Amino acid sequence: MEGNRGSSQRCALLRKIKEFTRAIVQDLSIGRSPIVLIDRFRVHCTNPQANCCCSSVLPNGKEILTLQRENHVHRLDVLLRVLLIVQQLLQENRHGSKRDIYYMHPSVFSEQSVVDRAINDICILMQCSRHNLNVVSVGNGLVMGWIRFLEGGRKFDCINRPNTAHPIPVQVEEVKDIVSVADYILVVEKESGKRLSRYPHQKQMAYDAKQLRCPEVCWLGVFPSDSEKYCLPQQCFLPLTAEDKKKAETMLNRCYLQREVPRWRLELELMLQRGVKFEIEALSVHSLSFLSKEYITSKIQGGVHI
Repeated sequence: MEGNRGSSQRCALLRKIKEFTRAIVQDLSIGRSPIVLIDRFRVHCTNPQANCCCSSVLPNGKEILTLQRENHVHRLDVLLRVLLIVQQLLQENRHGSKRDIYYMHPSVFSEQSVVDRAINDICILMQCSRHNLNVVSVGNGLVMGWIRFLEGGRKFDCINRPNTAHPIPVQVEEVKDIVSVADYILVVEKESGKRLSRYPHQKQMAYDAKQLRCPEVCWLGVFPSDSEKYCLPQQCFLPLTAEDKKKAETMLNRCYLQREVPRWRLELELMLQRGVKFEIEALSVHSLSFLSKEYITSKIQGGVHI
């Protein structure tokens, strides 16, 4: 069943790509400039009212791309080149990374962000998620612990080897026959956090908000309030930069913060009030094993999370 569903999705996407490109060719054949309409999505609003009902799932206007505008010509060229690569991936049922795509035409694409934007545009135009395009990010990460599952006919058995890390499957939606005796899942995403803070254009993925949401996930920390609870010495603190303050103030203006996670708001306000921050590695001031053996354990057992 899973394989049939994946095959039908690929066929549907290939039909959409064919229809899209055919419409552009037809316009060009009669001397008319093609027009591409791309929905745009907002990430949030700045309505301070807790009863705000805005949604990033709904489009917030359209962007019009046309060959009549010089600054759109290159963007449309990139979009069509990437779309051709995606079509080939789908036809051959192969996967490629965003970096792989960049190196197909590096002189045209000039930088990775150009490819990333085109992929986002294609997802919006085709009304799908990036994984439906068979495009993946480099390095999905590793999984280990009390879990066993199948993906694409391959068995991942972490239960019999709980201390061995296995690569996370590319086709997550095709994972099936999951067996686990775990009480919870601990997700360690330090590198992703660094990347998200460096690349604010990730907000462009608001079009895929339904797929990206995981409301069951809880944040263990570190919280600004943890500094007192875990007795961090003064040398562990770093002064907030102007950029840190701007980011925190911007987050405080987001409508959903008070409605859905008021505790986040309190922690952000506390950090701004103190004017300092600290990294999770600072907890190692007590001992090298403090983070794994004491901090995380106490947070999980005490239900101290947001």
